[in-house]
Parts: sequence; C-alpha cells; structure tokens
Amino acid sequence: MSTAPRQVPCPTCGGDALFTPDNIWRPFCSERCRQIDLGAWASEDFRMPASPPPEDTELSD
Repeated sequence: MSTAPRQVPCPTCGGDALFTPDNIWRPFCSERCRQIDLGAWASEDFRMPASPPPEDTELSD
C-alpha cells in the first residue's frame, strides 16, 4: 500500500512543500524560503504584542 507524500503550504511563500524526510528544508519548499524566514526572526519581525507595564509600579534594584 503506497501513500502519496504529504504536501503542506510553505510558511514563507505559500507554495507546495513536501513534508517528508527527503525534503531537508521542511516545512519550507526551498532553502531560499528557509533563509527568508530565518532573516525575519533575526531582525525581530516576528513579535508578540504586549501591553506596557503599569506606570504606578515601583521598580526595585
């Protein structure tokens, strides 16, 4: 019984990426897309929104 390789959307470009051990860049479709994603992390493009701390709290050393 053979099954077709699983295809997932590439997180960077949205193209098809094979999600198999043969794809060394998985879940990305290529090394280029992997490098683009790594560059976004390095430049802090991926951030979680946060509220500023309340101003009435005292900071201690």
